[in-house]
Amino acid sequence: MSSEPVHRILRVVLLGTFIIGCFVTFFLMYFKPSACWLSGPVGYVTPTKSDPKVTTVLVWFWPFGERYDLNVCASEFSIDGCFITANQTFFNQSDGVVIHHRDIRSDLSNLPPLRRPSFQKWIWMNLESPTHSPQLAGTKNLFNLTLNYRRDADIPVPYGFVVSTEGEDNVIPPSKNKLLCWIVSNWNQEHVRVKYYNELYKHIKVNGYGRAFGNRIENQDYFPTVASCKFYLAFENSIHKDYITEKFYNPLGVGTVPVVLGPSRDNYENVIQGDAFIHVDDFASPKDLADYLLLLDKNEEMYLKYFKWRRHFKVKKTHFWAEHTCLACDYLRRRREYKAIKNLDKWYWG
Repeated sequence: MSSEPVHRILRVVLLGTFIIGCFVTFFLMYFKPSACWLSGPVGYVTPTKSDPKVTTVLVWFWPFGERYDLNVCASEFSIDGCFITANQTFFNQSDGVVIHHRDIRSDLSNLPPLRRPSFQKWIWMNLESPTHSPQLAGTKNLFNLTLNYRRDADIPVPYGFVVSTEGEDNVIPPSKNKLLCWIVSNWNQEHVRVKYYNELYKHIKVNGYGRAFGNRIENQDYFPTVASCKFYLAFENSIHKDYITEKFYNPLGVGTVPVVLGPSRDNYENVIQGDAFIHVDDFASPKDLADYLLLLDKNEEMYLKYFKWRRHFKVKKTHFWAEHTCLACDYLRRRREYKAIKNLDKWYWG
């Protein structure tokens, strides 16, 4: 066969391939396959998952810009089968997207720009109280799940836990050279805790540290300072259901009795037995509280009763922020049904 017929055949084949390619491109451009989408910002993605045995969780924002190790679910928390990533190109493959509330812009412009795949859950994460969390228009029906310190969140992650431990014979606290301490930076005369302190210090000496007192404590000195005090003012910056922060767990963990101002005594007793702390609500006035602390200072037997809980329990603090995202992955792996929130605004700010 001469070369001319061969060339003619090749030209026909190439032309046919080109025509078919153009037809396919035209079809895909104007007749996209239908799919079921959940509500979310407008856009189009193909919902594909690379490995059904691995649960992928996308951290959309680094919380407050704080980076952390994303590869510790198995080693630190015994949670297997998780792929945690902050790479937003994994959006359409992610089973869950964790979105930190305090990093959302007021106009929502930095939320994912694409609609979510049908299998994907958006997880609202916030560890700040309602007082310090701006309410954003347009988010009340946007999320599927909540990750929060509250006990009724889908994924509850408190600031700390009290867990069972082997019996301890020695419940004696470390030696103390101060009676009452408070480390605080956020000082607002309208805060309940500041108003209470302004009355309390008239009746008892308070060793004050932090920016509010012009007596800054370096990070390495924080826990030794707290441990050196018999009592510590674990005063929350706002009072809300279940809002019990590290201000409570830190002194509890180093052998100092927390004097708490926050939610009700019953709320604290959901965390630990009632003789592990002192609640300001148990006293008619700051002066009465001061008188009681001074009494405990002189009566060692009464004081040591606040450490009996240590025979059977110890404090475990939450590992920010890695534990939060690993627990989100664990939730997605174990659950087949979800109690998707109907109204975030009503649940959290209502």
